[in-house]
This record gives sequence, C-alpha cells and structure tokens, in this order.
Amino acid sequence: MKLGKELKKYWHYYLFAIICLFVYEGLDMVSPQVAKSLVDDVIRGGNVGLLVKLLVILLVVGVGRVIAGYGREYTFDKVSFRAGSDLRKKLMEHIQKLGVDFFDRTNTGEIMSRVTSDVEQVQAAFGYIGMLAIQIVLHTAMVLYFMFRISWKLTLFPVVALPICGVLAIILEKKLDKVYDDISEENAKMNTVAEENLAGVRVVKAFAREKFEIGKFLGHNKTYYDLNMKMSMEWVRYDPIFAMVSRMLPITAILFGGVLVIREEITLGELSAFVAYCENAVWPMEMLGWIANSIASAFASKKKIDKIFAEKPSIVAPEGTGEDFEFKSLEFDHVSLTIGDKEILKDISFKLEAGKTLGIMGATGSGKTSIINLIMRFYDPVEGTVRLNGIDIKELPFETVRRAAAVVMQDVFLFSDTIAENVRLGSKDVITDEDIDNALDASCATEFVTDLEEGRETVIGERGVGLSGGQKQRISMARAFAKHAPLLILDDSTSALDMETEHQVQKNIGAMGDMTKIIVAHRISAVRRAEEIIVLEGGKVLERGDHDALMAQGGYYYNTYLAQYGEVLDCAEGQSA
Repeated sequence: MKLGKELKKYWHYYLFAIICLFVYEGLDMVSPQVAKSLVDDVIRGGNVGLLVKLLVILLVVGVGRVIAGYGREYTFDKVSFRAGSDLRKKLMEHIQKLGVDFFDRTNTGEIMSRVTSDVEQVQAAFGYIGMLAIQIVLHTAMVLYFMFRISWKLTLFPVVALPICGVLAIILEKKLDKVYDDISEENAKMNTVAEENLAGVRVVKAFAREKFEIGKFLGHNKTYYDLNMKMSMEWVRYDPIFAMVSRMLPITAILFGGVLVIREEITLGELSAFVAYCENAVWPMEMLGWIANSIASAFASKKKIDKIFAEKPSIVAPEGTGEDFEFKSLEFDHVSLTIGDKEILKDISFKLEAGKTLGIMGATGSGKTSIINLIMRFYDPVEGTVRLNGIDIKELPFETVRRAAAVVMQDVFLFSDTIAENVRLGSKDVITDEDIDNALDASCATEFVTDLEEGRETVIGERGVGLSGGQKQRISMARAFAKHAPLLILDDSTSALDMETEHQVQKNIGAMGDMTKIIVAHRISAVRRAEEIIVLEGGKVLERGDHDALMAQGGYYYNTYLAQYGEVLDCAEGQSA
C-alpha cells in the first residue's frame, strides 16, 4: 500500500482542508497583534476610539476561526473515513482472492486485527493525526515569523528549543516503533484466543476447561499490558522534557523581554504580543510527543497491513463471468497432491460421466475431502490434471468451476441469518421461495423448520447455534439442492442423521436422476448404489468397482460391510436356520 498514491486520490479535499487550515492559523496570528495595539495604542497611547475597531476585529477573527475550523475538521474527517473505508474494502477484496493455504497458516484473530484496529490506526494518520502534523508545522512557522518581526533576539530562545523538541520526538518515535509492532502482534494473538474461546464455548464448558482457557487468555492479556506499560514508560521519560521546555519559553520571554522594554528596544505591547506567541508555540511542543506516538502506531499498523497485501494468491485463474455450461464429465488424470511436506494424494485417476454417481470411501485421513478440495480448486495438484468437460480446470474461471458444483461440506457452516437466506446462499439472485421449499423437503428439513416460531424466516445463531448437528446438516444439504448445480458433492453429509432420516434423504438424492453426484461417506448405505466406488487408503486408490464387485473382492470394502451390517446378517441367518 503506497500512502502517497492513496493521498493523491483525495488531493482536492486536502487542498480545501489546507486552505481552511491556513485561514484558521492566519487568523490565530492576528489576536496577539490586536493585544499589542490594545496595550500600545489604547492603554498607553490613550486612543480610546480605536478600541471599538479592535473589538470588531476580534469578533471577526473569532467567527472566521470557527468557520475555517469547521471546514478543516469536517474535511479531514471525511477524507480519513473515506480512506479507511476504501482501505478496508481493498483489504477484504485482497483477502478473498487469497488461496485456502493462506487461511491454513494465518489465525482468524490476526486477520481481524488487521481489518479493524490496524486500519483504524492508518485511518487516523489520514485524518486527525495528519491534520495535527500539518498544523504543527504551519503554526510553528507562522509563530516564528511573527516573533522574528517583533525581536530577533527573543526569538533565539524558541529557535533553539524547537529543534531540541523535534529531535526528542524523532528519538521517541523510533523507540515506540518497535513497541507498537509488538503490541500489534500481541493484540492479534489475544484476539485469536478470544475468538477461539467464544466459537468453542460449548466444548470448553463440556470439558470444564474454563479456568484453563481464562488463564491462557490472561497470559496474553498480561503480555499486552506489559507492552503497553513499556510504551508508557518511554512516553513518560520524554514527556516531562517537552512540558519543561514549553513552560520555560513564556517565562524566558517575560524576563528577557522586560529587559528589552526597559532598554526601549521593544514596546510593552510588543512584549505582550511576543508572550502570546510564545504561549501559542507551547501546544505544538506538547503535541510533538503524542503525534510521534500516534505516527509510530500508524506506521506499525501499515507494515502489518502491507504484509497481507504482499501475499499473492497461490491459485490463479483466467478472468471470466462464470457463465453456466452443460456438465459432461469430470476427470482426475494421475493426480497427486502435496501440502507442505505431507503427501495427501498419490496417482488418483477416475472419470465421472454426467448423470452418474461416484462413491468415495476410506478411513479418516485417507484423502477423501482432499479430492473435493481439488474439484473446487481450493488447491492445485502437484502432478496430474483435473478436467471439467475435458478442459483443465486451471484454464477455467473460478466462478465457472465453482458454479458447476454444489457442495455439502463435512464441517457445516451456517451464517447468522434466516434459514431461508442460508438456503438461498448458493445463488441468491435466482433461487425462489418455491426452490427453498423443495430443497427443504428433499433434505427432510421441512418438518422441524415449520415447527419453529417463524418458520424458514427464523434467524439462527452464529454457525447454527441452537440447532442440532442433524438439523444443521439438513439445512446445509438444502442449500446445495436449491443451487441446482449439475454436480452435487456430499462430503459425509448424513453422519449426524438418524437411520430413518438418512434413508429418506438418500432416497430423495437417488431420485435426482439428472444430477451427477459424488458421495463421500463412511457408511456403505450412502454409496452402495453408485456406479463406481473408490476406496482410499493413505492417499492412494486401494479398491475400485461397484458394490457387487467390491464385495466379491473381499477386501476393505467387504470388511467394512461386515462391520456395519454383521449383526443384521447374523440375525438374518439365525432366523433362516
């Protein structure tokens, strides 16, 4: 993120704000001149007629400063909020383009910290902090100019003091830069711990781990506290110097200025004006440390945001609108997948024709879900090719590939919204109320949905809080059915259903004759009617064939069948005897 490039987008706003700032500061310089005239011309000179004119000038100055101040504040605020909004938008768009591997290695709390608190710090630099920095430079330059016009001798004191304060502010900024970097990192870790605890609160309570989780959070909280105290210690080490210098200037001006008045080198009115300018020079010195502090924080946040912008999508696709097309086939041609140093899949090949069903079985960790991840292009194979309608999916736009399939994930995720909106997620613009009803019927969810007080318009909690595992799975299936994609992928989607409901859902799925299906399951009842079933072990194809062929082989599939239906078979044999 180039700050200069971002600032250029709002140059006309900044121009207007800086003009207002010039007017505001220029009028601020008039008041000491009025004070000088009051002392020299009205009080000492006896020109009482000038008093009304000077009072009118003060009134005009006051009104002018209010108007210019409003224009300055409003414009800088508008720019900062717009810049912050644009930055969040760009950051979210960039994050959405990143591959799944980025989310595999990056904590949710860290990403949230970048999108929220870090953007706010940079936003402040565009607005209030940036305005104060410009104002301090402009104000100091004007004050020194008018001081020099009154007495170059008295101006020597602020000319020496201001660079000292500037050097100290730079030193403070460098010291705080590293501290703010650490604070930002620890804030991200603390957010991650808090987010995990809130998302998994039922697990924490179920295992009576409240004290442990509180202790873990308090550990990060303590580190965060220590880092903030370290920042505070650096701040309080330098702040008294700024305060001492700022207090000494008016006193020095009065002492040495009094000598110059006695020598008649300046008038009493000029000394009054000079002291007023000194007091005007005080607040920039007091603000220098705070400005340095805030700028250090903003740059630390910018570096964190830049790290995310520096991330490149690991998977790219050609541009396209993602238009629907007729599904004809899906093919894996000697596909292998490695993530990090771990080999997930090795030499997987199969071809699924339109209207057919493929079953995938295997033990946990055998690579079943990884096949789905490759179909959806969450990852790319390290060897081999995945083809859709004979075309390498790397040559197709993301939307084309992902619109072709409706997926029921193993890890069900429901948004904090109505049931209807969760079902409509697959294609919000085209899914009708009738489609939602049909999808809920097909997933056997209609009965429990109609029992809810507001039916399908019932708002469910975050991640489906308040629903059972089976109810969440059925809504997730309804979401996939309503999409009407040519390829339906079910990843162990009936594991939380009772046998009767599962049987009915499988019957409804089987009735979708024109839909191509990939069914990943542990239960043989879910895949036994598939035209082809592949059994995975250790990322490789162990067995393949239809139900009868696999049963005849007497291998993994056959043993799984016996494990699941052995008691039923024994009972049947006993009755036969």
